[in-house]
Amino acid sequence: MQIGEVASRTELSLRTIRHYEDTGLVIPSARSQGGFRLYTEADVARLMVIRRMKPLGFTLDQMRDLLDATGRLDAADPAEGAERQELVSRVREYEQAAVLKIDELRVQLARAEDFVSTLRTRLDQDGPTSGS
Repeated sequence: MQIGEVASRTELSLRTIRHYEDTGLVIPSARSQGGFRLYTEADVARLMVIRRMKPLGFTLDQMRDLLDATGRLDAADPAEGAERQELVSRVREYEQAAVLKIDELRVQLARAEDFVSTLRTRLDQDGPTSGS
């Protein structure tokens, strides 16, 4: 599929997808005869991983590291033995880091909701405004 369809499916901008290509995170699987980028379902899956990591504050290097580890685990000739255990351990570390980041976001969300509640309580004390 072409970049426009990928952008629509991933809800990422064309510019963002091109940036991820420039940084080596996602390379189009092919180019059309006209030079258009062509992506596969695997490319879309990589972009979705990146899209999910970004709001959690993971760096591009961390994204690259996780994608490398999962790519090696999913390869046609997958890693075995100690190498496989090391890759699984790396993925597990990212899972644990994501859980911690989600917990932090839940705290921030609770604080934001408390703030909105405080503002609504204050506004309710003043009664309806002329704009209502």
